[in-house]
Amino acid sequence: CFYNETVGFFYNNSRKELTTYWRTKDVLVVALGLTVSVIVLLTNLLVITAIIINRRFHYPIYYLLGNLAAADLFAGVAYMFLMFHTGPRTAELSLKTWFIRQSLLDTSLTASVVNLLAIAVERHQTVFTMQLHSKMSNQRVTILIFCIWVTALLLGLIPSYGWHCLCSLENCSSMAPLYSRSYLTFWAISNLVIFLIMVVVYSHIFIYVKRKMTRMSKHTNFHPRYRETMISLVKTVTIILSAFVICWTPGQVVLLLDGLGCKSCNVLAVEKYVLLLAEINSLINAIVYSYRDNEMRSTFRRILC
Repeated sequence: CFYNETVGFFYNNSRKELTTYWRTKDVLVVALGLTVSVIVLLTNLLVITAIIINRRFHYPIYYLLGNLAAADLFAGVAYMFLMFHTGPRTAELSLKTWFIRQSLLDTSLTASVVNLLAIAVERHQTVFTMQLHSKMSNQRVTILIFCIWVTALLLGLIPSYGWHCLCSLENCSSMAPLYSRSYLTFWAISNLVIFLIMVVVYSHIFIYVKRKMTRMSKHTNFHPRYRETMISLVKTVTIILSAFVICWTPGQVVLLLDGLGCKSCNVLAVEKYVLLLAEINSLINAIVYSYRDNEMRSTFRRILC
């Protein structure tokens, strides 16, 4: 095994460029990345604060939204840590620091994805039972949140504790030169399966709401406010699904191609951009799930003023 080698050794093995000076491209990526990270931190911190101080948000769905904001907040911290340890600074990292850098990203992004799945299932349950809030107890919500973070930590820490390529250089990834390609394949397929489940769940919600609206509109006593609520729900579901697919799918496909060892795929050319796109989803989550809520917006104004 090559536990005593430098990060540069593994980058050379994977033929991934490791610069020793700051290029214009590096500066732009770091500047943009830090800007996105700061915005992600501030917006999600605002969401968490609003949920804590407003007793009207003390329901299961808002606890899950708060946990999603916490995961996205963690993603912002992880991405900021990456920005301070990228470019020419990568060559100066120890193997331990490099694994910490990657584990932070993997854990935070996994927590965000699993949270989105939990919210999708909760919304599916409430919509089909014609409820505003889930009847899930606080104890069950706490257990669910605990399971989400345990899952995220396990997936994020697995490479550091054995699923790497320090003892088999031929299996090293191109995008993450210390990671095994089999791990990238596993992680990408796991996330793509979750994506597929989410698409099915939200599509089911979308179709149900649309049919419900059509049936209800035929009745003379159909309340306009109910119609507005349904239309708002359809819009929210459409935005959520579209943003999620656009932000996450490219990165997972690139990871899968790298994991499968695609020689003709220039994955390194788009690596930084697809990661930034996935990070932007942490910002979009806060906007879509929270800013479309009138009560949440008024709470934000109260906090900021």
